[in-house]
Amino acid sequence: MDEAVTYDMAHRPLPVLWATLGHTDAVHGLYYLLVHGVFVLWEGGVVALRLPSVIAMACTAAGVAAIGRRLAGPRCGLVAGAVFALLPPVQRYAQEGRSYALVTALVVAATWVFLQACARPRSATWAAYAALTLLSILLHEFAVLALVAHGVTLLVAPVPRMVARAWIAASCCSVALATPLVLLSMRQSQQVAWIEVSVTGDATGFVLLAVVGLACATLVTWFNTHKHLMRSASLGLPSLALPLLVVPPAMLLLVSAVKPLYVDRYVLYAQTGLALLTGAAVDVLWRVPRRRRGVFLVAVAVAVLAVEVPVATHLRSSASRVDDVTAISRAVAQVASPGDGVLFLPGSRRVWLLQRTPESLGLIDLSLAASPRTSRTLYGTEASPAVIRHRMLRVSRVVVLRDPVREGAESTAGERTKPRVLEQWFATCSSRELRTARIEVHARDGKC
Repeated sequence: MDEAVTYDMAHRPLPVLWATLGHTDAVHGLYYLLVHGVFVLWEGGVVALRLPSVIAMACTAAGVAAIGRRLAGPRCGLVAGAVFALLPPVQRYAQEGRSYALVTALVVAATWVFLQACARPRSATWAAYAALTLLSILLHEFAVLALVAHGVTLLVAPVPRMVARAWIAASCCSVALATPLVLLSMRQSQQVAWIEVSVTGDATGFVLLAVVGLACATLVTWFNTHKHLMRSASLGLPSLALPLLVVPPAMLLLVSAVKPLYVDRYVLYAQTGLALLTGAAVDVLWRVPRRRRGVFLVAVAVAVLAVEVPVATHLRSSASRVDDVTAISRAVAQVASPGDGVLFLPGSRRVWLLQRTPESLGLIDLSLAASPRTSRTLYGTEASPAVIRHRMLRVSRVVVLRDPVREGAESTAGERTKPRVLEQWFATCSSRELRTARIEVHARDGKC
């Protein structure tokens, strides 16, 4: 469903896109402009839509490997990069046409430059850091939490005060330049009204990841201290990776106690911290006596295969997505006939047919007052209850696309009119479930 929005927004003319961002979805504005450019260069459909995310995640894996190599050696870097590529959230958003993969790539690039700037402080390096962090925040505002993670790293690592002052200056520049976008998106906060934070799901998942990361960090720190491998004047891997893993999601969860905002993909870049810590832990365990190494490798291989094979297979099937808009549009085309009416319950589910519009199927959108492009909105605007009723009574068949969960959450006079007229004047001919979507065909006078 999110990809359908990306596809539609990226295909709007630039004046229309710019006007739309003025009152909705500004938080993704830079990303839509980028994908718009991709489609101008190549109208490659879903492949072109997803290709930026694929490339971004490939670059991110290389960046994670480079950071691991810099901080803990080649073996750590190799394992960290491979682990990152295998993480289920990474695999999912590497194949999704949204901004999260690009944000993760920029955060990793900024982290690499951050290490460079801490080792050899130069104005140009800090300027590059500010530029990369600014771009990541403009692509998604919650990338600003990566700056906080870097700040925590400077608090726990022995670095000169001049480095801390330079980081503060660069961070302030990034935040100041991104502030207009933040203020604009705050006026569009109704877009995140759907978010609900689950203690058993979101919070528990975060705690488990944090415990795994902390265990890896403890093992690496103990080993380095015991073997006298830590250098007092440098950033250690745990001091960089653990804040990156823990701080952004923890802060978002804390804010969610006041206003629910936590969604794991909003801080997807935190997964880089987990990959780095895992790579460092495997590097440490590799140093155990050779006679025990074989058992260790077999155990790791079995664990990876047991988790990875079913997860990777599932993530590459349409069943891994809540809303498969391609399947929905295909199902509508199978049951509809030219001249039929179509209703969306609620109207926001019009997103299901953004890529393959009702007009292209020969259908009449009975509740549409103005199209998404004309109204400068994501889903279009709805007609009045009287107009909806009048239009419904002028057709003999109606294809209804329902989302039962959202119907109650978006109840308006117009939304209540639709099922009331269907019940009074139409008979149900067929009904089909496609995950969250229910596709129904209704007809008058029994003409199914």
